[in-house]
Formats: sequence, C-alpha cells, structure tokens
Amino acid sequence: MPKTEAQLRANKIYLQKLDEFKIRLPKGYKEKIKTHILENTEDESTNAFFKRAIDETIENDKIK
Repeated sequence: MPKTEAQLRANKIYLQKLDEFKIRLPKGYKEKIKTHILENTEDESTNAFFKRAIDETIENDKIK
C-alpha cells in the first residue's frame, strides 16, 4: 500500500530530527550482532542496541 502524502511529510519531519551514521563491518559480523541481541536482550532493536553500546562506552571512557 503506497504511503499517503501526510505519511511522507510526517516521515520527513521525523527524519530531520535524527543523525545517520553508516558503519562497515566484516562479513558475518551483522549476523553475530543480531544473534547477540536476540539472545541477550528483550525486544531491543538493533538501533537501540547500538545507541546503548555507544552510550555505555562513552560513560566508561569518562571513568578512565
């Protein structure tokens, strides 16, 4: 089903509030991350996992 004009506008506004960060990983690493998330978190998205990992690393680096 095609998106309505209102949905497209709402999506554009939402995306303007976010930054994008593209990373490249060795082959197989994506599946390793997905498996880890499924086995160790409850319904956490990949995006939420990356954000949490980065936030925790930043906090840990402050302690050093």
